[in-house]
Amino acid sequence: MPDDESEDVGEKEELEDEMTMLEAKVAELEKELQYSQAETANARQRGVRDRAQAIRFGAAGLASRIIPAIDSLEKAIANENSDNEAIANGVKMTLDSLKKALESEGVTILEATGKVFDPTQMEAIATVPVQDGQESGEVVEEIESGYMLHDRVLRPAKVIVTSE
Repeated sequence: MPDDESEDVGEKEELEDEMTMLEAKVAELEKELQYSQAETANARQRGVRDRAQAIRFGAAGLASRIIPAIDSLEKAIANENSDNEAIANGVKMTLDSLKKALESEGVTILEATGKVFDPTQMEAIATVPVQDGQESGEVVEEIESGYMLHDRVLRPAKVIVTSE
């Protein structure tokens, strides 16, 4: 019988050691889980903050390229002794500067005159009778330029179209 008791004590100690080891492993895994949850929460907060910053400052690149155009206009207007040619040159330089700023952001001007009317990119504001050498539905005049941002229409071109 004493052997049975010593075996029971040995098994008990072995089970207690195993239980202590398992409890330590559980504590370690719980700690890792807490770290992972904290990292996930931080990443989520960083994502929200970064998205908000991108929305808030997304136009900074475009704005920094448009500001020189504004400067050119202000200089053209401020020069009281200037003649009309100087003002016209200032306005032309400003227009060129604005177009370059838009192009650098992926904005392109729709070319409509002489093309077949496309209702996805153009808005017909008037029609005129077909003349010799023209086809029905051809754009004969562009009243207001249209603009695209990559493959999306920002503003349709306002055009006059031939019709029979």
